Amino acid sequence: MIKVLIADDQAMVREGFGALLNAQADIAVVGDASDGEAAVRQCRELRPDVVLMDIRMPVMDGLEATRRLADGPKVL
Repeated sequence: MIKVLIADDQAMVREGFGALLNAQADIAVVGDASDGEAAVRQCRELRPDVVLMDIRMPVMDGLEATRRLADGPKVL
């Protein structure tokens, strides 16, 4: 099973991608976040295999969140 986290500030986008992904037998959406800070926090907690990350989000944008995730646990 592939675990996916969706990060986007628009609820309709998260819901749409979630519905599409959850319809696949081998994919499970394990979480969603409305900003980059929440995405980083949820990645630490949920350990998804894939993060579908929007670039423009409030609090922390997707680029910075991705940098923090790529740098490893020391910055989470």
